Amino acid sequence: MNANTQDTPSYQIHCRMTQEAAALERLCQVVRIRGFRIAKMAMESSGDALDIALTLEGTRPIGMLQSQLEKLQTVMGVELATGAEARVSQSA
Repeated sequence: MNANTQDTPSYQIHCRMTQEAAALERLCQVVRIRGFRIAKMAMESSGDALDIALTLEGTRPIGMLQSQLEKLQTVMGVELATGAEARVSQSA
C-alpha cells in the first residue's frame, strides 16, 4: 500500500438502485466526480433492484457524496455504514 492510501479515510456505503441500463455506470461516475475512489464493490441483483456495497476512499465529506447519490433517479436509497468498521482512518 502506498503512503497516499494509508492516510486516506475509508467509508462504506450501501446503495439500492433500480435495475436499468447504465445505472451502475452513473453511480460510479458520481463517485469519481465527487473525488472518491472505489476500493471495493459488491453488487447483487435482487428482483428489479441492485444492492450495491461500496468501500470508498477519499478526503472530501462523505455526506456530500451521499446526497449526490440520492439525487440519481435510479437510486432508491443510500446508507452510510456506521460503527468502527464503517470509517477507517489510518494515521501515520
